[in-house]
Amino acid sequence: MTVATWSNRLAIFSLTGLLFLCLAWELWLAPIHPGGSTLFIKALPLLFPFFGILHGKRYTHQWTSMLALAYLTEGVVRATAETRTNQTLAIIEVVLALMLFVSCVAYARTTAPSILAKSED
Repeated sequence: MTVATWSNRLAIFSLTGLLFLCLAWELWLAPIHPGGSTLFIKALPLLFPFFGILHGKRYTHQWTSMLALAYLTEGVVRATAETRTNQTLAIIEVVLALMLFVSCVAYARTTAPSILAKSED
């Protein structure tokens, strides 16, 4: 298996995990308000790149890496400001967002047209 295949699979895994984590965190696990909060809306931007990542679109991987940085930032802020369950969930968010960022960048780099042209020589 190539690096591109592995990085695409890791991107799919981390994007799916981040999506479910954001939904579960704000609806059931540790919502800000009892009964769930409207912060589950933060998961909606993760739906936009979903099918592009599934189909291995290079451009989608490129801009999703920038989207992952927003979730990484939110996770770091909440990991330092929250306690107990919220802090644990924030650390998981940091790990998933970092995995998504690294895998998207790796996929975009390994599928660059210049690299593909060099490998055919």
